Amino acid sequence: MIKGLTGPMAAKAQLGLGHSYSRAKVKFNVHRVDNMIIQEWYSYHFPELVKIVPDNYMYARVAQFVKSRKDLTKDSVEGLEEIVMDSAVAKAIYDASRSSMGMDISPIDLINIQVFASKVIGLADYRKSLHGYLISKMNQVAPNLACLVGEQVGARLISHAGSLTNLAKYPASTVQILGAEKALFRALKKKGNTPKYGLIFHSSFIGRAGAKNKGRISRYLANKCSIASRIDCFSETQTNLFGQKLHEQVEDRLKFYETGDTPRKNIDVMKDAIAEFNEQSTRTNGGTSEKKKKKKKKEKKVKEEPVEEEEEESVLVENGHDDGSSKKEKKKKGKGEKRKTEEDEEEEEAQEVVAAAVKEEESDEPPKKKKKKKQRTADE
Repeated sequence: MIKGLTGPMAAKAQLGLGHSYSRAKVKFNVHRVDNMIIQEWYSYHFPELVKIVPDNYMYARVAQFVKSRKDLTKDSVEGLEEIVMDSAVAKAIYDASRSSMGMDISPIDLINIQVFASKVIGLADYRKSLHGYLISKMNQVAPNLACLVGEQVGARLISHAGSLTNLAKYPASTVQILGAEKALFRALKKKGNTPKYGLIFHSSFIGRAGAKNKGRISRYLANKCSIASRIDCFSETQTNLFGQKLHEQVEDRLKFYETGDTPRKNIDVMKDAIAEFNEQSTRTNGGTSEKKKKKKKKEKKVKEEPVEEEEEESVLVENGHDDGSSKKEKKKKGKGEKRKTEEDEEEEEAQEVVAAAVKEEESDEPPKKKKKKKQRTADE
């Protein structure tokens, strides 16, 4: 028909025509994420379920449980009640399945719907567990920042800064624009208006403020975020008292923009927060201090007992009565023996008799010999 038109050229022309038609008429978007695939797919079989269960997560669980609507019986209503947590909704699903206008579904499509629904349920459960982990982690790492802005916005600020210490080192002006660097440099190049907020925009305070006051409240909120991050980073004991007080300050500032009521000064608020923190620390440390005192008393008693034993031994040595009995008593006390055996008592009596006989012999000798014996014992 056309001179010089070959097969490959015609294929390229057809492909270009198809792309232009899709852009103009169909308006296909690659970046669009369709979250309603299960509802659209399963609605061919059970269209009434969308109106009864509007939530996507609950819809996926119900679709996984029901499968084919023809197999739904009265016995399965109890299982629906456990999923939906409402007996009236479970009965409505059962009644709708009896009089549904949907078409029959093939077993292959039903298997694919079940697999896809199980994946959606698993991802939703993982998201819930991840959200709980984020809340617990933020309460440990940055409780004041989480109490002021929220766990998600606080975690985004920390991740964008690199760490909590880096965020604490940033000034309030940097925290305000954190996350909007491209818009800032674009405005500096073109000499336009710089952005008023970055990641802080996702907090609820800026959404509640009026159009005129959004820049003012973002600047004030960035100031409080920098204070909260510094308290979390450099304080030794973790607490969210300061975050609660800072949250109240931002609320008072919003009221000031709306009604004109003057808020409290930052110095007074911080003094109250420090006083409450000291009260809490004394309450928590009161019981531990008493326990420490009791432990110290016990340690002193344990230390005093061996000192008394050593003094008794020294007295016995000076008097010349230390004949090995004190060492035996030490061993018995160390082992925890409270009563003496009969054999030890007999040995002690024999030793006492021998000591008395030695004293009598020494008393019969003249005084010169006694001095010589004393000198010998001293030399030995």
